[in-house]
Amino acid sequence: MMKILISGSSGFVGSRVLYQWQGRAELLAFPHGFLADADETAVRRFAETTQPDVILHLAALSDTGYCQQHPEESRRANVELPVWMAKAALDTGAKLVSFSSDQVYAGVKQPGPLPETLTLSPANIYGQHKLEAEERVQALCPEAVLLRAPWMYDLPGDGLPIRGNLPLNLLKAAREGVPVRFSPDDHRGVSWVREVVKRLLPALQLSGGVYNFGSGNDTDMVTTALQFAELLGVQVQIEPAGFSRNLVMDGTRLAAQGIRFNDAVGSFEACLKFYQK
Repeated sequence: MMKILISGSSGFVGSRVLYQWQGRAELLAFPHGFLADADETAVRRFAETTQPDVILHLAALSDTGYCQQHPEESRRANVELPVWMAKAALDTGAKLVSFSSDQVYAGVKQPGPLPETLTLSPANIYGQHKLEAEERVQALCPEAVLLRAPWMYDLPGDGLPIRGNLPLNLLKAAREGVPVRFSPDDHRGVSWVREVVKRLLPALQLSGGVYNFGSGNDTDMVTTALQFAELLGVQVQIEPAGFSRNLVMDGTRLAAQGIRFNDAVGSFEACLKFYQK
């Protein structure tokens, strides 16, 4: 059975990996809180004690606003830690699979789904650090798999940690009778985290490189929010925000390897069907 060492195992994605992959692999985790204080030597030493087949690096500091205000914390979490994981993979002969982010595309002006081959200059600190991590990890470990993940959501269930996300924000706004703000010029994919975790298992077999890893979306976020609200059976008032962004990822490269995601609305329909069982 494959032995997988997971960082961020108590987080939004990592907790669902532990839950959904039970019995499919030998799942190991860095101790709770360990990575907040550990240095490179400690990280590499811990990996050596476990001798994993795969290091699945999910831990990150992903609040873009916080990263903008605390760039040194962001650098440690989002650049230095992935590099340490790459070195740990080299030490142990493990394959590294590490999450990146759709925020590497922040600032891209071209419309439509964005391929992995674009030359990028991210507009925020978080995206800059994620792109730097990709480049440094690839330089160390060309066989590493780097997955650019989108904004993810889930509904409460199975005692797993939950956080604010698109459907929960819409439900809260409808319940409290307050408007929500979205831009008609904002385009991005949003993905159900349980679908991401499901597709992540076969992604462990991908050849090294960068892959867009999440749902596509052919509509703007105002339309997407209204579609989600309709599926939830609630009405929300939307105040238009005045910014333009395109983070929609082209899934062609991933699909060529046999891994396909539902589009944003199809993913949410699957989520609702799952919780209505």
